[in-house]
Amino acid sequence: MKHTPRFIQRHHSNALQIRAELLQGLHAPIAHTSPKYLYDELGSKLFEAITCIPEYYPTRVEASIFRAQADALAKLVPKQASLIDLGAGNCQKAANLFAVFEPARYVAVDISVEFLRGALECLQRQFPDMDMVGVGLDFSEHLQLPDALGLHPNDPRVLFYPGSSIGNFTPNEALAFLKQVHACCAVNPEGGLLIGVDLVKDARVLQAAYDDELGVTAAFNRNLLLHLNTLIGSNFKLADWAHVGLYNTELNRIEMHLEAVRDVVVTWPEGSRHFAAGERIHTENSYKWTIDAFTALLHDAGFGQATVLTDPQHQFAVCWAPV
Repeated sequence: MKHTPRFIQRHHSNALQIRAELLQGLHAPIAHTSPKYLYDELGSKLFEAITCIPEYYPTRVEASIFRAQADALAKLVPKQASLIDLGAGNCQKAANLFAVFEPARYVAVDISVEFLRGALECLQRQFPDMDMVGVGLDFSEHLQLPDALGLHPNDPRVLFYPGSSIGNFTPNEALAFLKQVHACCAVNPEGGLLIGVDLVKDARVLQAAYDDELGVTAAFNRNLLLHLNTLIGSNFKLADWAHVGLYNTELNRIEMHLEAVRDVVVTWPEGSRHFAAGERIHTENSYKWTIDAFTALLHDAGFGQATVLTDPQHQFAVCWAPV
């Protein structure tokens, strides 16, 4: 039977709520924004470019693990499952694994179904017999799959969260999120989570990955200012701000900041803030994990014994965590 993809939009942006959240962060003693605001249309394209630069190893290394460990993954992950792709983007990572997992259904989850539409329609032509659904959902706030998906409790669920995006959560946030993931896939005892995790390594390698010589990551980070201007009507000027990417060894995390290169007053309707030269806006964290610490986190979230697959240099890990 030939299928056409279905689309379910559950997230609806609220301009007033977004504005309130951003202004609260900008008024904080240490100004900050959520990393999700890095990904407007241009930001998403710049991130795709980041994955191609020599210094940014995670995308390449994770893909190499999937290729090298395809046979092992085929034995771990249940066949004919519902493959639920969190933060699906262009859906390519999951599509590359269809031959390995043989899913009965593919559910692509991202904040906007319009962002997913073209990718899913293209995928459907390649896999006409597979049921495909795009779900517009901001799972960073709360992960609850809509009943309209029609997922049957007898069908195993494989939740797929590649790319080390779990690193954007603090450890406490990551635990809360993984508990929600476990609840989603524990409906069937064959289900589980396949997740990518960036590992602790030499600080020089980490810093280079987030502050590349070509300046693509800097452009990605500074583009946030243009997005803020659109969202809150501010007057950020790119020339006033520099990208800072650094590795915090105490917290095992990469931090991205925007640093004022001179004293500047940023204004927006009914408000403003003075930033002194050297003052920063904290835009993103990317926590790095040891294998022992991350498998312990999965256990605390309710998962069973995890299987961990790494590259030969142990830069990155792919974990299968059964329910």
